[in-house]
Order: sequence, then structure tokens, then C-alpha cells
Amino acid sequence: MVVLEDDRVLRDCVLLPRLRDHGFAVDGLASAAELLACLQQQPVDIAVIDAGLPDADGFELVQSLRRRYPPLGLLMLTGRASVTDQMRGLSSGADAYLAKPVDISLLAATLHSLARRLREGRQPAAEAVPDGGWRLDAGGWRLLSPLGCGVNLTRSERPLLQRLIAATGEVVLREELISTLTDDVFEFDTHRLDSMIHRLRRKVANGCGLPLPLTSVHGEGYVFIA
Repeated sequence: MVVLEDDRVLRDCVLLPRLRDHGFAVDGLASAAELLACLQQQPVDIAVIDAGLPDADGFELVQSLRRRYPPLGLLMLTGRASVTDQMRGLSSGADAYLAKPVDISLLAATLHSLARRLREGRQPAAEAVPDGGWRLDAGGWRLLSPLGCGVNLTRSERPLLQRLIAATGEVVLREELISTLTDDVFEFDTHRLDSMIHRLRRKVANGCGLPLPLTSVHGEGYVFIA
């Protein structure tokens, strides 16, 4: 495995030694040119790639690597934490996307999961999301991602996601979501709904390395996209 990170202190003093503590054989690289040269000289199973590189755009690099090296596992680790950037990274071909600062245990768990999928034989990138995609488990208390990882839901998050997923592809009005959460809609603080969804997005991104496919429709509500 290689870590492509141009911040020498972060790469050599934090990421490499901590990942080695978690059992990974890992080398550090500082530029896209070094990574491309490495891939030509030796087999690499997983590459951890930053978005901001001195000689390349990380998103474009991931897209190019996905075309040229289909079996290569790609994880983007970057300070760009917006949902837009996460979706761009994943659509470019990354298997997972984590934002800095990252908990090393979460990074290691994500990499172990990716390595396990590679050993079992990964599907082509275009088939990475099976029919059904995001889904709730049988009890509805755990949200499962297309890649198989999941997060546990709170008593409030469970009915919220049940309503959104049941109406996948359709806008669910804010009033409908609020009525799902409480019987006293007039006393309910509407800002609580936005805060709940914000926390849910963050929980899913941190727990699964994927953005929750939930889009806000200004002035109306939210739509869950399969």
C-alpha cells in the first residue's frame, strides 16, 4: 500500500507509523509522478491519495488511475470535507473518501474493509453499487451502505430514514418529516430537523466513508437518491 501525501510531517510522522502499527505494509510518496513511477515498477494493492497535490489534481488522478489500473484500491484522504467534494471523489472512481483530520482507527478500519473486498474480488467500478444501494436492515435500526458497511440509528433517525427511503427519488416535505418525528408538529422546533440531518450526514460520512445520498430541496424538503 502507498500513501500519497505531500505534507511530509503528516505523512512520515503520523500516517505511515500509525498505519504500520495497524499491520499495514505501507510506503509514502509525495507527488503524482512518484506514484505513477511506483505503479510501473511494482504491484500496489491500495493507494491513499490526497486531493491537493503539488503536481496534479487528486480527483483527476483518481479518475485516471481507475481507468488505467482497474484492480487498484483507491481511498481519498483530504481536507476537502464538503458533500460535493465527497461525491466528486467517489464518482471519479475512489472506493472510499475520508476527510482530514481523520481518526486513525477509522482510516485503518476502512482500509482493512477495502483490502478484504479486493481479496474477495471486487466488481468493476460501474457495478460497485448493487440494486437497492443504501438500505435499512431488517429491523430498521441500521443503515447499510452500497459497500456493506453501516451505522446504527437513534430512535429519531430510524423513522426519519424509513420515511425518506420509502419515498426514494421523491421530495418529502419538511412538514411530513416533522410529523414523522412528533405528534405535536406546532411545538416542534423546525431547526431541530436540519440539525438532525446534519448530524446524520456526518455520522454516515465518518462511519461509511461515503456521503449520504440525501439532497435538500430549498423551501420544500429532502429527497433520498438511490
